[in-house]
Amino acid sequence: MQHPPDNNLVWGILCTVLCCIPFGIVSIIKANKVNQLWMMGDHEGAYKAARAARNWALWGALLGPVLIIFFYIVFFVIYAGILFTSY
Repeated sequence: MQHPPDNNLVWGILCTVLCCIPFGIVSIIKANKVNQLWMMGDHEGAYKAARAARNWALWGALLGPVLIIFFYIVFFVIYAGILFTSY
């Protein structure tokens, strides 16, 4: 008897809380489908959903900090431009 795949729900939650909310939410949705698909007998679909949940969480963990740093750099440049312009 096969065991269901790890649904990667923990990674989705951590990604949502710590990194990137949109990617984390998609990861949580995919992770919730894993057990449902397994119980319905769609083992291949369960493995695909688990893989998709892991991938969304990883992309969120990688892109989240990059986007946050980019936001702060753009914000600082705009704020510094406003602050140091002569009137």
